[in-house]
Amino acid sequence: MQIFLLLPALLSLLAVIPAQADAPPSPTPQQIENMLGMKFMRIPAGEFMMGNDESPEALAKAYPQYERRRFLELGDEAPVHRVRITRPFYLGQHEVTVGQFRRFLEASGYRPESEADGTGGYGYNPDYDPKTSKRGDAFEGRDRKYSWRNPGFPQGDEHPVVNVTWNDAVAMATWLSAKEGKTYRLPTEAEWEYAARAGTRTRYSSGDDPQSLLQVANVFDADSQKNWPQWRAFALDGHDGYPFTAPVGSFAPNAFGLYDMHGNVWEWCADWHDDSYYARSPVDDPQGPANGSVRVRRGGSWHTWAFYARSSYRNWNAPDTRYTLVGFRLVRETSADGK
Repeated sequence: MQIFLLLPALLSLLAVIPAQADAPPSPTPQQIENMLGMKFMRIPAGEFMMGNDESPEALAKAYPQYERRRFLELGDEAPVHRVRITRPFYLGQHEVTVGQFRRFLEASGYRPESEADGTGGYGYNPDYDPKTSKRGDAFEGRDRKYSWRNPGFPQGDEHPVVNVTWNDAVAMATWLSAKEGKTYRLPTEAEWEYAARAGTRTRYSSGDDPQSLLQVANVFDADSQKNWPQWRAFALDGHDGYPFTAPVGSFAPNAFGLYDMHGNVWEWCADWHDDSYYARSPVDDPQGPANGSVRVRRGGSWHTWAFYARSSYRNWNAPDTRYTLVGFRLVRETSADGK
């Protein structure tokens, strides 16, 4: 009889013990959403090896259609060095979209530089004579008819915004910080590469094979090369259906749940660029050089050849650059309690 009397008390005690108390934490990062509908993934603190140490011979074997000189121009990717991200942060799950950027402008009254300075942006024009273009790639500008509203090809609200300057991206981050009482900013170059690699040391988060990008990225492929047949040799052998930008999230995410870290649009980072910075970069939370003339952009775009969409590849532009291939995503910092 005593056993039966004790049974209800035992069941009550078990009810307050957390289920699976010793289970490991979920590998899926926490997701949050802000006032503009931007989704952010929690990126854990951690360490990684930043940069690239592949030999020109190895790269030439992987990318046989490229001239060898391209593999000798990667000094700013070295030396490979250990980086420790000491604090978790939230990174935009997607690149900032046309719709989100429009809502920011409407709510803030901010005028993007392509409109405010009267010089416009760049745009795709298939009738533009490449013989008179310094770039030779059917992009013309600056021209007032081009801006974030019109890059010369159709975009919907779910496409990544382009023709935005580094200063435009910082303005959006500053406004969000003031409105929400949280700190928004561009990612550091180290945070960006850490998030893009998502635990990998391969050329891409999808592996070493350039063809693997077809599953995770909108880059220069058979659909893009129709508009640039002179560069057919550099197109991936596959169709993704997007000759220009794709709606964000159209491809598979990486292990951190982030989309389009390779391709779609180049993404502004917070750092100034310096070819030699890696040689003196601190281990903990590197912020980039104290000054410079150009800001880093990462990840490649819809018009980028696979070689230049590698996780380690570094590119740069002046802060007032606005171009058909360049957009951004934002960081929202965690608070002191890690939330």
